[in-house]
Amino acid sequence: MHTKLHNRLSRFYFIYYFFVGAFVPYWGLYLQSEQFTAADIGILMSLFQISRIFAPNFWGWLADHTGKRAQWIRLTAFLGLCGFTAVFWAHGFFWLFFVMAALSLFTSSTLPLAESLTLAHLATTNGHYSRIRMWGSLGFIVAAVVLGFLIDAAGISSLLWFLLAVQISLFALSYTLPEPVVSPHEHDHFSIWQVIRQPNVFALLVGCSLMVTAHGVLYNFYSIYLSEHGYSKGTIGLLWSVGVVCEIGIFMLMPRIMARFSLKAILLTSLLLAVIRFALIGVSVDSLWMIVFAQTLHAATFGSFHAASVEVVTQFFKGRHQAKGQAIYNSVAYGVGGTIGGVAGGYALQYLGGQQTFILAAGFPLLGLAVIGFGLKLSHQRQNTRGMFG
Repeated sequence: MHTKLHNRLSRFYFIYYFFVGAFVPYWGLYLQSEQFTAADIGILMSLFQISRIFAPNFWGWLADHTGKRAQWIRLTAFLGLCGFTAVFWAHGFFWLFFVMAALSLFTSSTLPLAESLTLAHLATTNGHYSRIRMWGSLGFIVAAVVLGFLIDAAGISSLLWFLLAVQISLFALSYTLPEPVVSPHEHDHFSIWQVIRQPNVFALLVGCSLMVTAHGVLYNFYSIYLSEHGYSKGTIGLLWSVGVVCEIGIFMLMPRIMARFSLKAILLTSLLLAVIRFALIGVSVDSLWMIVFAQTLHAATFGSFHAASVEVVTQFFKGRHQAKGQAIYNSVAYGVGGTIGGVAGGYALQYLGGQQTFILAAGFPLLGLAVIGFGLKLSHQRQNTRGMFG
């Protein structure tokens, strides 16, 4: 029974991140082919991050207060599918802005709901989050590589049909997810704002937001940046896949790493390596091997950082606050941070150039290093509480 459940969760993660692996590396290139400027692309791409500030909190509140998660995943997947079909008829900045805003309201909510549902199931089935999330990483790799060569062969317009097929598959798979049973917790009587106001929680959210700000530049403009320096779409897809292969490796190792090192040490090391990664992308874009090396650091800048952050979030937000906690983490880190990175990165790319933009992006994890280093205090009894990765 548990194996069947874990397989269903793994398939859903695979297809969700299959969509991400097709969208993130190539949507900016599609917008560029439609003659949008870098600033316009930054604004349009940031709609997905802006929606993550608000939409996941609404759906997280519904999930926690109704005790249902799977039914809201099905609804957001259906509405996301409806929103994406409108892209085929949207032309010009205004109409595409409107359609992408509507689409982003629903697609940005599916993941935190799925994370909450997975967490609730794993609490009763002795499973490991990293082994399920690994399938999401595999989905990203397959999509990024396949679509890179497909676009080289068939043109950028093939991206739209590819994404539509994935959205249909995601909606179909949402009906295979069972509702979890969420047990009451001693912290249920605390309001969500009592949890957020804690200095530790605030420091974590700010530090995560700073890390994601740098990644907002990466997700929105990395492919454009490489394309402008002569890299083919196939090579760009392979470079994205290098990062995610390393991400898979770190997810598989996270139970051992977390057993040996503190969560704070993992967060700080990941932030330090992010400074190095983004600086290398800025100064060494014409060296393929240095760019490959920078991509291997994705294991730390996303993989171990995300794993440790999610583990801390599960400790801060317990019981009926689980879905809301994941939503707040996504809203602040990926919503606020991603929006700043996307919008500021677009203007920086347009007026300063790609190399200066990525060098400046390295400053955000540097600030995050200070925030987490001085502001986050964690209990040393983490090993006694079973989390998503343990």
